[in-house]
Amino acid sequence: MPQQEGQTLILVGAGLASALIAQRLSHAGTGPRIIMLEGSDLPFGEHTWSFHDHDVETEDFAWLTPLIAHRWMGQSVRFQNLQRHLTSGYASLTSASVAAAMAKLPNVDIRPDARVERVAAGRVFLVDETEIAASCVIDCRGFQPSDALVLGYQKFVGLEVELKAPHGLVDPVIMDASVDQEDGYRFVYSLPFSPTRVLIEDTRYADGEALDQSELVEAVKRYATAQNWVIGSIVRTEHGVLPIALAHDFESFWQLRPVDVPQAGMRAGLFHPTTGYSLPEAVRVANLVASRWPLASAALAKAIREHAAKRHRQQSFYRLLNRMLFRAAQPERRHLVLERFYKLPQPLIERFYAGRSTAGDIARILVGKPPVPVHRALAVLREAPLLKARHS
Repeated sequence: MPQQEGQTLILVGAGLASALIAQRLSHAGTGPRIIMLEGSDLPFGEHTWSFHDHDVETEDFAWLTPLIAHRWMGQSVRFQNLQRHLTSGYASLTSASVAAAMAKLPNVDIRPDARVERVAAGRVFLVDETEIAASCVIDCRGFQPSDALVLGYQKFVGLEVELKAPHGLVDPVIMDASVDQEDGYRFVYSLPFSPTRVLIEDTRYADGEALDQSELVEAVKRYATAQNWVIGSIVRTEHGVLPIALAHDFESFWQLRPVDVPQAGMRAGLFHPTTGYSLPEAVRVANLVASRWPLASAALAKAIREHAAKRHRQQSFYRLLNRMLFRAAQPERRHLVLERFYKLPQPLIERFYAGRSTAGDIARILVGKPPVPVHRALAVLREAPLLKARHS
């Protein structure tokens, strides 16, 4: 017999998307009973999730703030021929800050080692034959590869380190592409957490998803040495491979998802196609869920799919840019595309990261001579040929 949970929301997977939904529904001390089922023994993993202040609405900070570990007033980028400081605010959530925020919510029950066998509308079946019923179930179990997506990859390894002397950074360096270009487009990302503590990530925009963790760990250490930073200790390590969407067949993608079980986060294909950032899209879905709660699984699944369809249409330009970057630009010259982008006005850059580029922004980004061969650029204008080739 299934466990009866009454007016309960089950979130399958304890990651960013589920945490934001739980936090949003529990804001101001109210909210439904929430059960979060995590298949591993470490809810929220070992991650850092960052976003730009303009990625979310001002009112979202009222409920997001308890999850934020660090905030900065600006950010910098570095290229071989460009160094620029932006006054755009930046913030990061960590696995620890998210877990601490969830622990303060009395209506949230996190269950680690809860291995899910099957998810259905209004109920979840575990491998130990436990069945849990609820008024609504949302599947937040993370990205699921699909033939309906043609991808490039953003691969990274990060070391959070304690230095023997201050690093001298005031704001994050979100992109230092002055480094040697390897494995496609390479940059190093540095987040200063204290005068002597910094997260250093070596990132590659690459065609393949294979990640050599040991190689990138050594690359991070070499970068630290080049900055005259002496590492005293390694506090923690994180790594990941994020999808970068070049083409997306929306209908085929969603045909593989159950029509009566809501999908959220990366599992719903909701991420910025170019940056791989998922937090802004997860905030939008959390607000959507809150605006419609209480709602049964099937009705919420329909609402999220309609939202995803709208975002898919709005993100077509970013997929075009990705095709330019991965299919038109030669790997060793990809950094020139980003260097050119960062010479544009700051408000345009802010709207780009937020996924809200205007028609004027698109024209400004595309105007002039692109740093890629014109004939190669023309060959990747449309998504359909990439998707057709994927299925042939």
